[in-house]
Amino acid sequence: MPIRIDQPVRPGLRMECADEGRLLLVQGGRPVLFARQRATHHGVHYARTGRYVSPLAPLRAADDRALAALAPPGSAEWTERWAARWAAELRGAARGPLHEGDWHLAPVVPGWFVEHHWARLLPHDTDRGHLTWFGYGDPVEDARDLLPLRALSAPDAPRVKAYRRRFREGVLAPVLLWWISGLNVPVVLDGHDRLVAALAEGGRPQVLLLSRAVDAAYVAVCSERPLREYEERMAALEPGPLARVKAGAASRRLADALTAIERATEITRAWPLSGGVAAWERAAAAHVPGWAPPRMP
Repeated sequence: MPIRIDQPVRPGLRMECADEGRLLLVQGGRPVLFARQRATHHGVHYARTGRYVSPLAPLRAADDRALAALAPPGSAEWTERWAARWAAELRGAARGPLHEGDWHLAPVVPGWFVEHHWARLLPHDTDRGHLTWFGYGDPVEDARDLLPLRALSAPDAPRVKAYRRRFREGVLAPVLLWWISGLNVPVVLDGHDRLVAALAEGGRPQVLLLSRAVDAAYVAVCSERPLREYEERMAALEPGPLARVKAGAASRRLADALTAIERATEITRAWPLSGGVAAWERAAAAHVPGWAPPRMP
């Protein structure tokens, strides 16, 4: 779902930055996440403050079941209805991430998540940790594909147990993620307990990803090659019983390629941190005392 925003200039939930890879996620003027990129860009160290609050209204069981009654859960229509609902809420959220520009809110493209990374989210969710981006011999548990903005609840917590029942019913709402390029992972905007519920049941959550949209010129340039290759495949088809099958496969391949290009994530905007490095250091000492991310290679 495309989202066009004309204002505000500075959203309530925003990333701020200082020199040497220092990042600070602020919500309503309060720090919720400190991060520092590694010198060689192999990963990022982070520390959560425990102050994050979802910008969306809490979901009730009736909400899940109402949308499930309108469209089959997991279907394109069901996903679009959730996207429309949350787009409307995010537009009016004082502590949400939307700022002026073009955005999209849609399911992630196939291949975004590594299947065996899901199992690491629950046992390795820490308020102070490290995310590895490309391996390089780092601990395997640091290879994760998303970052919760608050500590994940226990699988037997009362709210999680209620969500687990809805997951088993097949009506549980998706988890809402937000792509932050400086972290090189999406963070959980809403649905921390729904995420735990799906994983605790041995499943995988449905997810919607919010990100800034790439511009039309980028889409046009990147679409040239798959369109040309599609035309070449179609021109090379020989008449016969398999021609229709091959044409269908080529069309699906083209559709997948164009969808991936259109849903490409733009660089996340970060505002300069007032006071720079010194301000970041003071804030980290005050809100995450004792945390000193090493300058690893």
